[in-house]
Amino acid sequence: MTTIQVFDPALCCSTGVCGVETDQALVTFAADVDWAKQNGARIERFNLAQEPMMFAENASVKGFLERSGQEALPLILVDGEIALAGRYPNRAELARWAGVKEVEEAKQGGCCSGTSCC
Repeated sequence: MTTIQVFDPALCCSTGVCGVETDQALVTFAADVDWAKQNGARIERFNLAQEPMMFAENASVKGFLERSGQEALPLILVDGEIALAGRYPNRAELARWAGVKEVEEAKQGGCCSGTSCC
């Protein structure tokens, strides 16, 4: 099974979705991670403020930080390989990496299956 590892910058909590002013990108990413996990994805998140040893002990992450600095986080690894840096992946990217089929949610307000109204 594919493992997606997310190395977050220093956040106030494990997801960064706390406090009075939350970053919408973190809110969206947290929801996408929950969705992916519910669909069988294996995702691990590491927060620089709370788990610095995870950053120091991973050669890929350590090298990335030495070259690019903390400002370049988040860093996403897929099966140990760098897949993305500098932004959080969207739901489609998570689905592709995890091999999860992304199903569009039913649109509200429609009455039939796209042909004519009932």
